[in-house]
Amino acid sequence: MPKIPDEAFRDTIGTIDEAGNRKFIFPKKPSGRFYDYRKWVSYFLLIILVANPFIKINGNQFMMFNVLERRFNIFGFPFWPQDFYLFVLFMIVGVVFVILFTVIFGRIFCGWICPQTIFLEMVFRRIEFWIEGDRGAQIRLSKQEWNTEKIRKKGLKWFVFLVISFFIANIFLAYLIGSDELIRMIEEGPENQGSTLISLSIFTGIFYFIFAWFREQVCIIACPYGRLQGVLLDDKSINVAYDFVRGEKEYGRAKFNKQEDRATSGKGDCIDCKQCVNVCPTGIDIRNGTQLECINCTACVDECDTIMEGVGLPKGLIRYASEDEIEKNIGFKFTARMKGYSSVLLILVGILIGLLFIRTEVEATIFRLPGQLYEHKGDDISNIFTFKIINKTNNDFNDIHFKLHGIKGKINVVGKQDFKVKKQTMAQGTLFIEIHQYLLEHDKTKIEVEVYNGNKKIETTTTSFLSPQSFD
Repeated sequence: MPKIPDEAFRDTIGTIDEAGNRKFIFPKKPSGRFYDYRKWVSYFLLIILVANPFIKINGNQFMMFNVLERRFNIFGFPFWPQDFYLFVLFMIVGVVFVILFTVIFGRIFCGWICPQTIFLEMVFRRIEFWIEGDRGAQIRLSKQEWNTEKIRKKGLKWFVFLVISFFIANIFLAYLIGSDELIRMIEEGPENQGSTLISLSIFTGIFYFIFAWFREQVCIIACPYGRLQGVLLDDKSINVAYDFVRGEKEYGRAKFNKQEDRATSGKGDCIDCKQCVNVCPTGIDIRNGTQLECINCTACVDECDTIMEGVGLPKGLIRYASEDEIEKNIGFKFTARMKGYSSVLLILVGILIGLLFIRTEVEATIFRLPGQLYEHKGDDISNIFTFKIINKTNNDFNDIHFKLHGIKGKINVVGKQDFKVKKQTMAQGTLFIEIHQYLLEHDKTKIEVEVYNGNKKIETTTTSFLSPQSFD
């Protein structure tokens, strides 16, 4: 059977009216088995989202994205600027995983896992339902004059939204600067944290704007992930889909009539109640087919199943299914395209795991000072170097010193010979290396420098030592 021929719906979006003005969505309060599953998944993810900055593994924050200091923690692994290639690889793995997930299951990530959807649908909208009532009550409240009831309900809702936005902004800040730093700032009080308070106010305003006004427009307009569907989805991808074969049949959809036998009338099982449209948080009609705005939240699945059960028709008119399953009755197959993405993902994960295993906890670099050559000191040749030591561990190094390996010579650190490098910090300075001229066979000699903490060698690095071309 051919699909619904009218494609005019693709020329507009459900949140914009014919004049181009914003049309606010008042979705019906969802209910049903998928919604119950989503609630449990959402609350679990909300707990993780809030707890992540305060969980420590080996002293490292579980998740942190300190852009200002270029320090990142992912699953308890600390990443410094020198580890940026690992962080990038981590992100690429995440992107490839989302792509593979989308190719197989469509935009299910948006409806079930995305923080934007979880906060909007499971926090802010539920508060809205609690204060203003269901869809009909919200529409009436929006249309009525500004009286005492409207001021009281709208004011209470906006105040609660603002408090929650402030709380989310604090959690967001904990991801950016670290939970320990956030707690320290709270203990010191806002009067001593002027710049931080300004940042917190900006974040609060952004979150309030998104969840109180912009809402589903984030998913429809701002989020680039929705546009990936156009190139990632195909007839074999599983989506929340309307079974147009069953719903339309020979004569299309029609209102329900108890006296009519739809099995013999040729009319489809869709009774055109439009409840799937009313419950949709992005305002689309799922019966029009796959659309960019659909976030696969399954609200329409629950609502349609309830209606079908009420009129005595089989459930599943709207369900998780591929286009091939609906139109050609072909079951799910793991296609070559899916296998290709899976192979790429496995290779990237293997590379990432290998790099994590060989990654060192201490990184030392010694470079010759730019523009400086060598200096004669009696029979010795002296070079000046800068050094940098990064302590990625959670232990302080209290007795750092250097030794030459494989060649005799002296190392003099400018300042103290032994110094400290605290945990999760970096130390840098200047040092001189002196080597007897007759031990140097070339004008540029590669030398190894060992870094010790007390009696324990923690790192070995190499550098180039300059000398005259010949001592003959």
